[in-house]
Amino acid sequence: MQKINIRNKRASFEYEFIEKFVAGIQLFGTEIKSIRAGKASLVDSYCYFTNSELYVKGMHIAEYRFGSYYNHEEKRERKLLLNRKELDKLERKTKESGLSIVPVSLFITQKGFAKLEIALCRGKKNYDKRESLKQKDHKRDIDRLMKR
Repeated sequence: MQKINIRNKRASFEYEFIEKFVAGIQLFGTEIKSIRAGKASLVDSYCYFTNSELYVKGMHIAEYRFGSYYNHEEKRERKLLLNRKELDKLERKTKESGLSIVPVSLFITQKGFAKLEIALCRGKKNYDKRESLKQKDHKRDIDRLMKR
């Protein structure tokens, strides 16, 4: 069995992570089959609150190839499942200090459940992004020198 771990690489470049949470996702049957096939993307997705419930918007899960008319919409809004205490904490932090909630990775647990790792984060400034690129290049150069 292959290990499914779909990452949002752009999120770590665009945002500074403050705190991470693991949330369950409310899915249809054809959606979990597509995720197990690795046909999902977290690019341009974000989380928001509606009536004290957390939803993820913009997460793309491709239609299941063998699905009939029971197939799902690719970019529908999906409810995230967290404890009430965690939901209240996230909602309070996003309202008071202007922080965002961004999906970081989508993975399947040992029991077969799909989980979404989300992060409470603050947007990076341009100079922070340049610094991240410098550190990445520096690390790559050091790794090249160590291999010789």
